[in-house]
Amino acid sequence: MLESNFSLWALVAAVFMLAGVVKGVVGLGLPTLSMALLAVWMPPAAAAALLIVPSLVTNLWQLRPWASVWGMLRRLGGMQLGIVAGTLVGAWCFGAPAGSGARLALGLALAGYAAWGLLGRPLDLPACHEAWLGPLAGALTGAITALTGVFVLPAVVYLQALRLSRDELIQAMGLSFTSSTFALGFALAGQGGYSAPWVGASLAMLAPALAGMALGQRLRLRLPVAVFKRCFFVGLALLGLYMVGRELPR
Repeated sequence: MLESNFSLWALVAAVFMLAGVVKGVVGLGLPTLSMALLAVWMPPAAAAALLIVPSLVTNLWQLRPWASVWGMLRRLGGMQLGIVAGTLVGAWCFGAPAGSGARLALGLALAGYAAWGLLGRPLDLPACHEAWLGPLAGALTGAITALTGVFVLPAVVYLQALRLSRDELIQAMGLSFTSSTFALGFALAGQGGYSAPWVGASLAMLAPALAGMALGQRLRLRLPVAVFKRCFFVGLALLGLYMVGRELPR
């Protein structure tokens, strides 16, 4: 992969720019969309290695305002520990995400996330359940991250159930996605899938991702965000179903 020609790297950069546009418009989707598109033609573990730096930087940016991060971390600390533990244990059990059936699992995760985005309604979680449900949601998210490289399920569903304000939800997703990115990077490194050349390649993808985000933030003022978000989830569903169909025995 790292020795591939210029045209392939241009295509990879275009994927990260497109994923950045989506994140700039709807506030999420960069690692999910980049993972979905890249895994169509490369091993999921390679796609996961490429998304580490762009995902980490953009999600750290999403954590602003910094003054309220500590309070959010105190509330969601158990979930973050669950994410890290679930990812590392999942990587030990399944690969990260390099085990057999990784592409099939990724397709199922994408289709499931898209279905929730299109059809699901936010749940209402009483505060008294956060102490045990947060770590559980984090551990499940970590296991799915290790298996697929996608870290939105069930994290996003759980965070939406907390009835946070819009700004709090964006910050909470940034916190959880940052934990997932760190954990996935450690898992890949522990299995030899994130050596120095891969770090350099991932770093090179930061520029197109940030350029896409800047463009997306401008487009946000001109586009109907709800329609754009619906199209994003429809596209994810089609990608997920395509991957599942391609991996099923004939």
